[in-house]
Amino acid sequence: MGLISFFGFTLLVAGIAWYATRNTDENSSDGYFLGGRSLTATVIAGSLLLTNLSTEQIVGLNGAAYSEGLLVMAWETLAAIAMVVTAVFLLPRYLKGGLTTVPQFLSRRYAVSTKTIASSLFLSGYVVVLLPIVLYSGGIAFSAMFDLPMLLGVSKTAALWISIWSIGILGSIYAVFGGLKAVAVSDTINAIGLLIAGIMIPVFGLMFIGDGSMMTGLSTLINENPEKFNSIGDNTASVPFATIFTGMMLVQLFYWGTNQAIIQRALAAKNLKEGQKGLMLAAFIKILGPLIVVLPGIIAFHIFQGQLDNQDEAYPMLVAKVLPAGLVGFFAAVLFGAILSSFNSALNSSVTLFGVDIYKEHIKKDATERQIVKAGKMFGIVLAILAMFIAPAIANAPDGLFGYLQEINGCYSIPIFTIIIVGYLTKRVPAIAANIAIILGALLYFISQFMLKPNMVSSALAKAKATGITDETALEVIEKTAYPHFLHVMAILFVLNILIMLIIGKIRPRPTDYEQVYTEQVDISPWKLVYPVGGLIVAIVIGIYIYFA
Repeated sequence: MGLISFFGFTLLVAGIAWYATRNTDENSSDGYFLGGRSLTATVIAGSLLLTNLSTEQIVGLNGAAYSEGLLVMAWETLAAIAMVVTAVFLLPRYLKGGLTTVPQFLSRRYAVSTKTIASSLFLSGYVVVLLPIVLYSGGIAFSAMFDLPMLLGVSKTAALWISIWSIGILGSIYAVFGGLKAVAVSDTINAIGLLIAGIMIPVFGLMFIGDGSMMTGLSTLINENPEKFNSIGDNTASVPFATIFTGMMLVQLFYWGTNQAIIQRALAAKNLKEGQKGLMLAAFIKILGPLIVVLPGIIAFHIFQGQLDNQDEAYPMLVAKVLPAGLVGFFAAVLFGAILSSFNSALNSSVTLFGVDIYKEHIKKDATERQIVKAGKMFGIVLAILAMFIAPAIANAPDGLFGYLQEINGCYSIPIFTIIIVGYLTKRVPAIAANIAIILGALLYFISQFMLKPNMVSSALAKAKATGITDETALEVIEKTAYPHFLHVMAILFVLNILIMLIIGKIRPRPTDYEQVYTEQVDISPWKLVYPVGGLIVAIVIGIYIYFA
């Protein structure tokens, strides 16, 4: 019964996506990469949320909540503020320039070389980090949900490979052959299902704790685990409170404002009003995100009493424990849709970046629209296959998959965000400054996190043990505080890169001021309620933090 409902819902989504996109001209760049610039607020909001919400979020963040509690909600609630900033500051500028990709702006503001470096960083991050981790975390969850090793009579490793390749192939069909509109439409349908299914887990979990009463369960959970409901993390937490004011907001602004896989949905808006409405709607829903990606982890801690060996097992184990058997198929289908969404969205963005920013620019300058799309599709197929081969190889990734993913992403997120912000806020900083900043930023972050940090942590632990410290808790504190938190490192490098760019701009400025041209591809009249609604969202987020402090 579970498999029947799973395949039924999955086929329904595919059928609706095909019907909605059957008349879109996908032989043009705008048609294929941006859905003909026709997306409305509801579709943008749904696609944004589901592109973001996948197994690395649901499994990884709930795993972090299982270990640390409510403080990890920073990854969710602060995203709402970043979306407000994007709607007010970045999106009007993007749509005014008629951008298909964020690196296109870098080409106009700086130079083609800047765009190529940024696109290459994006693509390397997607193929080496994002795509494989989405596939791996999705494969783990899907294999466990249907108990594929038992069902297929294979080993866990074989079941993982089967899950990864199934997700990868289906995601590739959506992304490579359907274009952005197919991705966005299927995302919207799955987003509705995910919100329903996501809320079901904490509801059934609280009813399980409260012997059938959700309110009794909530009261028991809070009263017996008060330490899990503190929004303020200390220096040993995965998200220390101070990082909220440093690297955390930078990461959020990069992700929601400049990450091609995310912002491409807003770039496809039919006009600025629809884009701003879509971002604000997504921000409101994002505030409720902890109900899906944090609260279940705390519920799992209460039920399993912190006895799970791997924190990332918390969510799948909770689902198996509290969800009625009849709903497993529907839940698996929705979760499968979320997995596909993150994979095919990143893949579609990779195809866009390659086709528009690399193939057209460096390989075949006189390429027709049809040739650009075809080249992008071929590249997408190769990228998908590479990601499917790499994914099983990260099975030995450290505990806490979500935090690990965020730390790795810093290699390209902050350098790219830096040059975009400086590009919009200044008029004379030259291309050489941007090229130096983006390369230096990526290099310094890599050296910091993967060379200096391991050495300093090892040295600190060795000194502690030499002085007779053997307590595991004390050693863990030393390990976590021996080197600055990666979010602080991001903030330091962000400021350093800005200073470098401004100094170069002072010494060797552009000969003329940069002026952005309105391409008139879409109407850029702003939504009249964007400021009051944005202010309300920011106030709600601050209120939540104060309440749980």
